[in-house]
Amino acid sequence: MQSRSILRLVVSGTALAVAMQASPIFAQSTTPPAPAARAPLPITSLDAPRTVDEIIVTAQKRSENLQNVPIVVTTVSHQLLQDSGVKDIKDLALLAPGLLVTSTSSEASTTARIRGIGTVGDNAGLESSVGIVIDGVYRPRNGVGFGDLGNVDRIEVLKGPQGTLFGKSATAGVINIITAAPKNSFGLDAELEGGNYGAIGGSAEITGPIVKDKLAASLYFADRQRDGFFDVDTGDGPRTAKHDTNRDFYTIRGQLLFTPTDTLRFRAIADYSRRNEDCCIAVITRASQAPAPNLANNLVAALGGNDGDPAHPYDRNAYANRPDGQHIRDGGVSLQADWDIGPGTLTSITSYRDWKTKAGFDADFSTADLDYLPPDDSNSTQFRTFSQELRYGGSSGKLDYVIGGFYSHEKLRQNTSILVGDDFTPYLSLLFSSLVEGHPDPTFLRTGLTFPFVGGVNYASGSGSVDRYRQTDDTYAIFTNETFHFTDALSLNLGGRYSIDKKDLNQTSSNIGGGAGCAAANAAFGILNAINPAAAQQLDAVNGTLCLPFLSPGYNNFSNHQSESEHVPTGTAKLVYRVNPQLLLYGSYARGYKAGGFNLDRVECMVGDAGCAPGSAAVNTPIRDTRFKAETNNAFEIGEKATLFDRKLLFNVAAFYQSYKDFQLNTFNGLVFVVDSIPKVISKGVDADFVWFAAPKLTFQGGVTIADTRYHLNGTELADLEHRTGFLGGRHSRLSLAPLVSASLSGTYTQPLGENYQMRFNMGAKYSSKYNTGSDLDPGKMQKAYVLANARLAFGPRTGRWSIEAWAENLFDTHYKQVAFDSGFQNVPTNATGVLDAFLGAPRTFGGTLRLKY
Repeated sequence: MQSRSILRLVVSGTALAVAMQASPIFAQSTTPPAPAARAPLPITSLDAPRTVDEIIVTAQKRSENLQNVPIVVTTVSHQLLQDSGVKDIKDLALLAPGLLVTSTSSEASTTARIRGIGTVGDNAGLESSVGIVIDGVYRPRNGVGFGDLGNVDRIEVLKGPQGTLFGKSATAGVINIITAAPKNSFGLDAELEGGNYGAIGGSAEITGPIVKDKLAASLYFADRQRDGFFDVDTGDGPRTAKHDTNRDFYTIRGQLLFTPTDTLRFRAIADYSRRNEDCCIAVITRASQAPAPNLANNLVAALGGNDGDPAHPYDRNAYANRPDGQHIRDGGVSLQADWDIGPGTLTSITSYRDWKTKAGFDADFSTADLDYLPPDDSNSTQFRTFSQELRYGGSSGKLDYVIGGFYSHEKLRQNTSILVGDDFTPYLSLLFSSLVEGHPDPTFLRTGLTFPFVGGVNYASGSGSVDRYRQTDDTYAIFTNETFHFTDALSLNLGGRYSIDKKDLNQTSSNIGGGAGCAAANAAFGILNAINPAAAQQLDAVNGTLCLPFLSPGYNNFSNHQSESEHVPTGTAKLVYRVNPQLLLYGSYARGYKAGGFNLDRVECMVGDAGCAPGSAAVNTPIRDTRFKAETNNAFEIGEKATLFDRKLLFNVAAFYQSYKDFQLNTFNGLVFVVDSIPKVISKGVDADFVWFAAPKLTFQGGVTIADTRYHLNGTELADLEHRTGFLGGRHSRLSLAPLVSASLSGTYTQPLGENYQMRFNMGAKYSSKYNTGSDLDPGKMQKAYVLANARLAFGPRTGRWSIEAWAENLFDTHYKQVAFDSGFQNVPTNATGVLDAFLGAPRTFGGTLRLKY
């Protein structure tokens, strides 16, 4: 690790030195060419806007002033991103009301939610509810879009379904990221930063012309490292890393901008990044409560293990004897061509991306050796995606139009392996004997009840599941979006999209150890049911644990093939009326679509269900149909966009109502993941955003989202959900990770110092009201209301050539949970009384940055 870090530091320094010396080469031309008259994606300035008129967005696939777009859009400029320390979509949540971003067992398991709606769970078979688009290229999952964003021109957060122009997997909204294109004048931006937790890193970008007025290029490189936030007790190992949630990654991004004529432009982008980190560990937040206090925790201790102190989780002392290294690589290329032809512009975006992660973890988050996922290729996910979009857009008389087609081919390769450790069998013996006999007996699975009749039940260390999933997904779509201007004040927007989604899945599964422990346990239960039904009933609450799918012999040399095809129309209609230059009113309807798919996990009947009695052959019979339905959203919105104070203030308000059908839910109940379709979810509320250029020295930006996002279930649907997932909510409970109120505010003040220097101060804060972090809505998983704040103070010349900055993130060291969950095998006899673990939010970090600009 040390030698690699030194090598990367040398490479980084060399790249910066080369960049500093490159100015004579790039200085051939310092005058940029005239921009193409109708280029839909013009090269924009990275300077912060100074009036409302300078806020440009591409939410409708054309460059427009924000106040002319009948969509709720939070746009964040390059300068505000820099002042707020935003380097990835997780940081972005601070600036966008109604946006919540969390991660769990790996940074690759990152999920974005808008207005309380997002994909629930880490199953790769589930597509995103919030689409992430970077330079016109859709990323297949939120985690795939997680990484250093580089030199970003702006980010647009579009709320509500955006499927007409952005396609499937945008039922809740889109995060549209636009990076800075190469310039036709020489430029250099570089930064070096350091902070607490041993943080050190930096980035450099050089840009400029290669052929005068024809070909420009840019090259960006970043390298960032940091120690972990957690001290880890590794017990007897084999884990050796004593810290967790560290940072260790680099990224490189190169671009070419070729403008052979005034009407033709090409932009080519290639990028590559790697992460090699120990991440992500959870800590205990609630000890087991019944049938005796600390039951599960005491059993872990009886095995010589430790699972932590639930009274002080924010001491960040963690426990894991198994490693959780994550290795992520991400690379891709794209080519965008814009050709002004006829009355409009023809745009083509072609891309190919290859993303892969290998990550495992200690599944019981204790130093007892219960179960784990090895951090190697047996636990890996890879997406290889080719996409092509072709569209033509322009204006003719009173009509603005866009028409196009889209195709993507995605190959998903997922490997999953769950293994048991040395302490698994003794732990289950202690647990079951405590529940049935009233006292712990480490030999229970060999001597208790009927187990001796089957030679005892033993799960050999290192035994478990080995699964392989290979899925292809072909998506075809045609779309159109037309705006007819009846008058200068009144216009009607109509859009439609027809999507075809075809998925094909091959699964192969096997077991290390042949599932012998489950086979013996199931045979023992068959005997027990026959000779002692009362004893069998005592074990009814936990007997499924002995034959969980990852332990089942039914998956010995198992193979399965599934396929499905969906044909789905979606669309939008917006009526817009401009009352005067200062006020626009609109009403809209939009229908969103998120594709169905397959649960990439083992699925068996639940022990105890009809036809699945303990001891029966059905217990070990895989369910071959793991499909789940497509998710759709019908959304209605009315809003206003006001421009006030001589175009120095924008104040936009919208009321929304969204009805989701077959909302896709993935719930972990402490033993298995269950993918379910919720018949109906409704999200309704109000969005308000403002940007105020209060004075030449002072700017504010912020907003508030009030989103009441709830289940709408009848009694039968609630009972069914409770049975399958251990759901603890009610018919109309608010969804997990769905705060009722989310508000953000950021302010920037610049103070000149003499004629040549200035101080710049920025502070931003985000408030979230209380919400439940668990998909089963266990009250123990509640997160109380909290505020996160960042601050930055910069000093430098007014020319901006350099600056020295001091910063702090999570300034007040706010304690908050990202996601709480039932601890594996420690949640018995019920989810509501078992051990809870949680992935915590980051603590306060602080440091300094040296920034250079030429």
